[in-house]
Amino acid sequence: MSISVPVAAFEGDAAIPAAVDVAIVGGGIVGVLTALELAEAGVSVALCEKGVIAGEQSCRNWGWVRQMGREEAELPLSSVALELWRGMDARVGAPTGFRQSGITYAAFTRRDAEHWERWHHIGRRYGIETTLLGGEQLRAAVPAIRGDVRLALWSPRDGCAEPWIAVPAMAEAARRAGAAILTGCAVRSLDIEGGRVGGVITEKGRIRASQVLVAGGIWSRALLRNHGVDFPQLRVVGTVARVTGAQGLPSHPFGTEDFSFRPRMDGGHTLTLRNANIAEILPDSFRLFRRYIPRLRENWREFHLRIGRSFYEDLISPTHWRPDESTIFERVRTLDPTPSRLFLKRALQNAGKAFSSFEGVTISHAWAGVMDVTPDAVPVVDAVPGLDGAWIASGCSGHGFGLGPGIAQLAAGMMLGSAPVVDARPFRWNRLDRLSETGPKGATAQPAANSMHTPP
Repeated sequence: MSISVPVAAFEGDAAIPAAVDVAIVGGGIVGVLTALELAEAGVSVALCEKGVIAGEQSCRNWGWVRQMGREEAELPLSSVALELWRGMDARVGAPTGFRQSGITYAAFTRRDAEHWERWHHIGRRYGIETTLLGGEQLRAAVPAIRGDVRLALWSPRDGCAEPWIAVPAMAEAARRAGAAILTGCAVRSLDIEGGRVGGVITEKGRIRASQVLVAGGIWSRALLRNHGVDFPQLRVVGTVARVTGAQGLPSHPFGTEDFSFRPRMDGGHTLTLRNANIAEILPDSFRLFRRYIPRLRENWREFHLRIGRSFYEDLISPTHWRPDESTIFERVRTLDPTPSRLFLKRALQNAGKAFSSFEGVTISHAWAGVMDVTPDAVPVVDAVPGLDGAWIASGCSGHGFGLGPGIAQLAAGMMLGSAPVVDARPFRWNRLDRLSETGPKGATAQPAANSMHTPP
């Protein structure tokens, strides 16, 4: 078994530009597609990635592209993202692996069945097409399934894509559109001039820019904290495997309460232990604990707490540095945690109970990815408070690959001063300050303070 995840090769530009309209920090799907959106609009862009394009969570996720099961606040954006995914291959001129395959979630317990019945009615309010299937209906559609299935939810318009090829293809398209794509180029700090962001300072030099988008995933908090901005975000680690040898399975992504899989275009299946992630205990876990209490109460079954070497590494790591100093971003080009062998074992056991073809399969690859999770598990796409000219699109909470095209369109629209593609209030920064008082739905509108053009 290889403890690695492949990602298609992408060679960054050799030279950095002196000045652009927008500098983007982070070469995951959100940063890359925002660069594409802006470049297509005629804006000059430089994207800076400290490692390789899609080297972290953007190539380590499940590859699902779904509306079904999303947080209610994300549903309008998930519909926008799905439409963009449907035209993505034509847009970028290369395969991303996207196919509208449909997705099924099967419930074996009463608790899970009640959850999906409730979500079916929520989805209908937002115009999302789903069908509730009884146990016998599901067995007729999926004859290989075993066990006492209570019901299933079928979403015919959802699908999946191949993370390892999708984001590099998007980066090539952004470069063809005129964006500079820089790899192995860590942004050490924002360049602050007279109280306003004037670009970024990278390990290879300064890039001047009238606006900067921070789309650094799990690294966004550290970059902003260096400038005295407290962005609430914690790490959650998920384990994924590629298995070979399973036959007779559904030809679309399939999930249950305790495992999920999807067919892969390169053969085999991506398999995960669903609703099981490792929550690393770090110094930030104590600093941010009160903000995460409501989410922990609601989803405590999903998290396995772990304290280890990373706690002490974070404890002694500087939280502030000068632009001429080497940083954590250069020391850790790619965050590559070790996958949980226990999770892999349990995923195979659980899948084998429901589908006999998972018995005796081979795990060819296993990997882990680190998700950037906000207190309400919804991304932040907004102006950065107190830093005029800075924007953020981060905290995707494991939803970034599927939502990425929608997040990018929303972020680009904000910087361009255009009307938002969806109501932006659920993604405002200030909602996180109100969670303890009003809950996740209590966000209020916050005007954009630093758009490239005056909003209409």
